[in-house]
Amino acid sequence: MKYRLMDILACPICKKFPLELIVFDETKSRYKPKEWKCEEYCGFSKEFVSKLEKLNCEECLSREIAEGILYCSNCNRWYPIIEEIPQMLPDDLRDKNKDLSFLSKWKDKTPLKIIESGKPYNLVG
Repeated sequence: MKYRLMDILACPICKKFPLELIVFDETKSRYKPKEWKCEEYCGFSKEFVSKLEKLNCEECLSREIAEGILYCSNCNRWYPIIEEIPQMLPDDLRDKNKDLSFLSKWKDKTPLKIIESGKPYNLVG
């Protein structure tokens, strides 16, 4: 997943923007667009563009998020990023075993708020 997607992604359940990005594994990008500037939110800097003095677009565009989590602090839902693809499905379409396996794999890098009370699944309940 490209960091620049954070400029457009919102929680599919409650529509909160921006989502929190937790990166577990990152790779070099396979390609770089000639020019790209985030309009509202910079996922690489984790800040609104209006609050940044300078955007680091070249560095951002050279990276790809291979594994991670998108987290909504409003409704406490988390969405895995697996093999560079954000999996932002509604609760009833998610695979509980797959989600719990993903959390178990990355539990040492996953914030406690997700491990203990993330929705729709967590490692406590």
